[in-house]
Amino acid sequence: MIFKVFYQENLLEVPVREATKSLYVEADSVQAVRSQLADRNYNIEFVQEVTGAHLEYEQQNEDFELETR
Repeated sequence: MIFKVFYQENLLEVPVREATKSLYVEADSVQAVRSQLADRNYNIEFVQEVTGAHLEYEQQNEDFELETR
C-alpha cells in the first residue's frame, strides 16, 4: 500500500500549514509508516492511504517520489 505522509520537519516547532511537507511511503500499515520514519525526528501530522484515482493523480505530480523500505 502507498501512504501520503503530512509532516513538519522539526519535531519541536509548532505545526504551521504553510510549512507542512509531504512524502509518499510504501508500507503495510499506518503503524509501519510511522515506524519507518521514526528515526527522522519528523512531527507527523497525518498519514493517508492513497489508492485508485487519487494515487494516479498524485503520481502525476513532479514531486512524487516513493520511499520503500
